[in-house]
Amino acid sequence: MGARTTEGDKPVWVHSNNAGVVGELCLSLTEAGIKAEVFRDDLLPEKGLIIVVAASGSQLVEKLIGDVGDGRIVVVVTDRISASDAWKLLDLGAVDVISYHCPSQVARSIQGRLDRWTAIEHWIDAPIVSRHLIGRSRAWKQALRRAIEAALFSQGPILIQGETGTGKELVARLIHTLDPRPDKEKIVVLDCTTIVPELSGSEFFGHEKGAFTNALKTRVGACELADGGTLFLDEIGDLPGTLQAELLRVIQEKTFKRVGSHTWRSAEFRLVCATHRDLRKMIEGGTFREDLYHRIAGWEMVLPPLRDRREDIILLANHFLAEIGTETPIHLDPLVQDALMGRDFSGNVRELRQLIRRMGGRHLAGGLITMSDLPAEDGRLLGRETGLRNNNVRQYIRQAIASGIGLKELCRRTGDLAVEIALEDANGNVSQAAERLQVTRRTIQMRKAQS
Repeated sequence: MGARTTEGDKPVWVHSNNAGVVGELCLSLTEAGIKAEVFRDDLLPEKGLIIVVAASGSQLVEKLIGDVGDGRIVVVVTDRISASDAWKLLDLGAVDVISYHCPSQVARSIQGRLDRWTAIEHWIDAPIVSRHLIGRSRAWKQALRRAIEAALFSQGPILIQGETGTGKELVARLIHTLDPRPDKEKIVVLDCTTIVPELSGSEFFGHEKGAFTNALKTRVGACELADGGTLFLDEIGDLPGTLQAELLRVIQEKTFKRVGSHTWRSAEFRLVCATHRDLRKMIEGGTFREDLYHRIAGWEMVLPPLRDRREDIILLANHFLAEIGTETPIHLDPLVQDALMGRDFSGNVRELRQLIRRMGGRHLAGGLITMSDLPAEDGRLLGRETGLRNNNVRQYIRQAIASGIGLKELCRRTGDLAVEIALEDANGNVSQAAERLQVTRRTIQMRKAQS
């Protein structure tokens, strides 16, 4: 049996401070047909899957995940670890967490997952992905890996969650594009916010001629159009309650009737749904069916807001400038770049795109976008959001100094407040808060313990 490797004939890399464990695991991987090589933590491999063997709570694991930062690390834990601690490692950026019972068992587990990991790594940098879903941040790459894995290795319903403007439809289209079904049909998009309750049945299931007033001809509905392809229901959280029950039946039975017809029809399609709403809270409030939620959420993913992937802002901005299509390139002045980097885009990528197009529209002959090109209302907004020397901050510091608070204590309080705000914005997610503040998870945890 020939040795299997990751993409580009790169080996699986193994690291541990325990030389004996490394030797045992590499031998078992080789016997399983997997090419394995050892690396030192000061010489990180640029490509390939990385297996870190360590005890739970090891600082080595956190350091390597932070250094690699692109979803290539599998953690093999040599002692007992709680499910919550294992989940924290996944939250930190590990691909998987495996208990080390014996080296051959770990090797078999890795062997069974290697094809999946390799395929995901192949597509994550493929032009079909990178040209349309722009971003290099860890948060964005993690979301894309989740989407690619769902597209390639699942045929069940997929639920994409995220704020308005984060790219949910683009991800849905990517899932359809990468869907390996042979001879698949097209993707059909239905925006649930535009559905009129009185005509909702017609939108989903179609209608027969004469089924109601103004039904002058037969219409094919979205479910039938999506037969053999993908049905993408955008903003499913806005779906009227009566239609939720009808949709549940279609998902369960794969059958439906056109409005005004007594004939049952069938349709096979991949279902992808998206929403910016918190469906669990809607279930608690009685506005969304719990049984429907479990049917559409066979595979869940959350797209990060732009404020959690700030390192992608200039990359996205330049991409949107290129979309304008001028003969001479348009560039952003460094001051404009700084302003964009400091701005919180409540409309996320969509809002950034609109702002760039507004500014780029003033330079159709090419040239440099400067601060004067910012629309007046956006310029004022940028000033409020990016300035650390605004009146409120200055007043707070002046009052603190007048109260006898020294610089060391002032820095501590400001740091604690920054951690508190970052955690609030990340809904308590320590990894996301640490990434936004450009510190380690341990720093956040220590701040929380001391406050």
